[in-house]
Amino acid sequence: MEAEEIQDQKNYIKKVYELNKNKSLKYYILTMGCKLNENDSEKLVGMLGEMGYEESKEMNDADLFLINTCCIRENAEERVFGKLGEFKKIKEHKDIIIALGGCMMQEEHITNKIKKSYSFVDIIFGTHTLHKLPEDLYKCVINKKKIKDVLDIDGKVYEGLPIKRGDKKQASVTIMYGCNNFCSYCIVPYVRGRERSRKPEDILKEIEDLAKEGYKEITLLGQNVNSYNGRDGYKFANLLRDVDKIDGIEIIRFVSPHPKDFTDDVIDAIRDSKKISRLIHVPLQSGSTNVLKAMNRKYTKEQYLDLIDRIKQKVPDAVFSTDIIVGFPKETEEDFEDTLDVVRKVNFEQIFMFIYSRRIGTLADKMENQIPEEIKHKRFERLKKLFEDNIEENNKKYVGTTQKILVEGYSKNNPEMLTRKNRY
Repeated sequence: MEAEEIQDQKNYIKKVYELNKNKSLKYYILTMGCKLNENDSEKLVGMLGEMGYEESKEMNDADLFLINTCCIRENAEERVFGKLGEFKKIKEHKDIIIALGGCMMQEEHITNKIKKSYSFVDIIFGTHTLHKLPEDLYKCVINKKKIKDVLDIDGKVYEGLPIKRGDKKQASVTIMYGCNNFCSYCIVPYVRGRERSRKPEDILKEIEDLAKEGYKEITLLGQNVNSYNGRDGYKFANLLRDVDKIDGIEIIRFVSPHPKDFTDDVIDAIRDSKKISRLIHVPLQSGSTNVLKAMNRKYTKEQYLDLIDRIKQKVPDAVFSTDIIVGFPKETEEDFEDTLDVVRKVNFEQIFMFIYSRRIGTLADKMENQIPEEIKHKRFERLKKLFEDNIEENNKKYVGTTQKILVEGYSKNNPEMLTRKNRY
């Protein structure tokens, strides 16, 4: 069934290409949010290219405007509506198509708002209907009608979509979709559905093809990669070991794992590999057991620190990155001190810090004792200072060492310098 649906979309790609022939049409795409969204956009761009569109870096030159939205944080939504205001001004003077896709479009209150206040939007598609952009675009052009193509049910796993990657050395490969964890602050399970894993052979074939094209670094993507579940008991550790065997791939990364599912067989796979990055992302979110329980994270402060210790014992050269949310409802000063305590003990190489943002539809949004913004920002600054005070000391361990690096290209700030990423 999935293969037939993809074939239908390939037929629509040909139809749109015929409509666009000799027209020199361009698209402008804005991608928001996580690496999964970036990977989705690479598929959207792949389809647009085969439909005869060329990319434009300037909005005013484009004939098709597309935003791949994110709903994790409130400022992402504000940015989308701000961009729609810019698009509207262009549309008043030029015949353009405006398409909105991604996570925000899975929220009913958002699509209702767009229908009421942004009626000039032509196409709305969700996370489960991304593959149908060619059909939606064709019907929009032919019928001159607005298209809303959103499914509330869990999506399927579609293989064989065109893809155009933004980098020639590093590539992201999605291994699973959706999430079953229902963290109380997170909207993802509601907008991306429950967990669905790709077949191992499809993942490995994609990576083998990338290696043949000259790609050196692969990042395995999923909302919770270490709950990957292939057929016949094939788990994430099995996948890591098989990717490790692929000739040509030199660096393997993965995001994001969940601490509660970070099993010993995955740690062993990292230990036994010379390719898997030693910078391991282990999202903390909070160092307080009380807050973690309210977040529905299903581990304690002590269990998190025990996981870090177990990784260090088997992978002595491991360093860690993490995510931390500051100002979750009911977070006390003592709770926040627990977070700072974990930061001191683990000595993270990188911290992605976020001030808690209420999301409609989540349990946390309905919780009492929401933290005042002033307190959130003060705690955020304290966390930021603690981390920054350790950066120089952290960097000293690399002095005098030889590191294997992947040159990414010329620096955006200094064209005479190259930027690089090491194995970590």
